[in-house]
Amino acid sequence: MLSLKTVLVPTDFSEASEAALRYGKAMAEAFGASLHLVHVMEDLLAQAWAAEVYVASVPQLREEIDKESRHRLATMLTDEERRRFRVETALLAGNPFVEIVRYAKARDVDLIVMGTHGRGPIAHMLLGSVAEKVVRKAPCPVLTVRDAAREASREASRDAAMP
Repeated sequence: MLSLKTVLVPTDFSEASEAALRYGKAMAEAFGASLHLVHVMEDLLAQAWAAEVYVASVPQLREEIDKESRHRLATMLTDEERRRFRVETALLAGNPFVEIVRYAKARDVDLIVMGTHGRGPIAHMLLGSVAEKVVRKAPCPVLTVRDAAREASREASRDAAMP
C-alpha cells in the first residue's frame, strides 16, 4: 500500500503555488502526512543584471526580502493547520530547483507538490522551468499543479481570438 509520511510544497507565493498548497494539504490530510512548506530565495548577485543594479544595497534588500518571505510563509496556513499537518517551514537561498531537490533528499520527502506557471514555449525555452527540473531530479514523485483560474482565462482568450 502507498504510504506518504512527508509532503513538500515549495512556494514562490504565486497563484499556482497557492493551488499546489491546496493539493498538498489534501494529500497530507488523506495520508496523515506532515507538510513541509519551503520558499527559495534566489541569489540576487547571481543574476547578471542585478549585480550592477543592487550592489550598493544588497544586504538591506536581502534582509527585507528575507523578512517578507518569512512573514508570508508564516501566514499561508492557520495555527490549526500547522498543528494538524505538523508543518515545518524553511526559507532557503540559492537556485530554486537545486534547493528543492536537496531539501527533499535531506528530509526523505515522499511527495513534492508544486505549482507550475504553464509558460508558453518561448518563455519556457528562455527561462527554463523550475518544476520541470524538479520532476527530472527529485528523489520522489512530483505532482505539478496549474492554477485553474489562470488556465481558464488563457483558454478563454485563445477561444476569443479564434475566427
